[in-house]
Amino acid sequence: MQIQGSTFLITGAASGLGAATAERLAQGGARVVLCDLSDKVEQQAAGLNEKYGEVAIAVHADVTSAEQMQQAFDSAVAHGGERGLGGVIHCAGVVSVAKLLDRQGNPADLDAYARTVQINLVGTFNVMRLAAAAMAGNAPGKDSERGVIINTASIAAFDGQVGQCAYSASKAGVVGMSLPAARELSRHGIRVMAIAPGVFETPMMSDIPDDAVAALSQAVPFPKRLGKAEEFASLAEQIITNTMLNGEVIRLDGSIRMQ
Repeated sequence: MQIQGSTFLITGAASGLGAATAERLAQGGARVVLCDLSDKVEQQAAGLNEKYGEVAIAVHADVTSAEQMQQAFDSAVAHGGERGLGGVIHCAGVVSVAKLLDRQGNPADLDAYARTVQINLVGTFNVMRLAAAAMAGNAPGKDSERGVIINTASIAAFDGQVGQCAYSASKAGVVGMSLPAARELSRHGIRVMAIAPGVFETPMMSDIPDDAVAALSQAVPFPKRLGKAEEFASLAEQIITNTMLNGEVIRLDGSIRMQ
């Protein structure tokens, strides 16, 4: 798929990985729909329009809401004009940390666990199903491709740390959906991929103490630093343009393995 002239919907686009991906695609000549619950998403879209012309629109939607996300996809299809929606990069999600038992022996909060799974896993399924419906009717391009879906997993799906039961389970579910979804949607010419980032410089890291961030940086074999959102965006771009990438989860982590 060519980025130039295509339209992409990016969730979690107000900051971090989503904002960097929207910037990269707009720079490459794409039309972008920035989707987020934060009011900052409008500022992000306005900034892209100042740089690249009227290429971006902002929509407010909760990824767990069928109605709100349907409206977001309707806006994306309309923004794409005759070519419709070319792809989705789903970056929205939450990080949660909670032990099964706290220091007093109290069990973890079940509602907090369910919320993490609802946003990270059920929200991903919601986005995938609506994306597939929006792109299945596209005119086929090269290799009969009609669209691409890129989800965001995490290395926690493979080697989660203590306190990450909810987060690891939700991201492992994203990994588990990738291959069956890719197989199912192959008949429609829609690819499904996932990126599993390691420790990245995103707003989610802002609450972590500096000494902990430094320790995480040193734990990365090479390069010894946190990942940059632009590196995630670069990989998303490569996935979009390389049609043979399908049904796979790519770790983007400097070869770190969490303990």
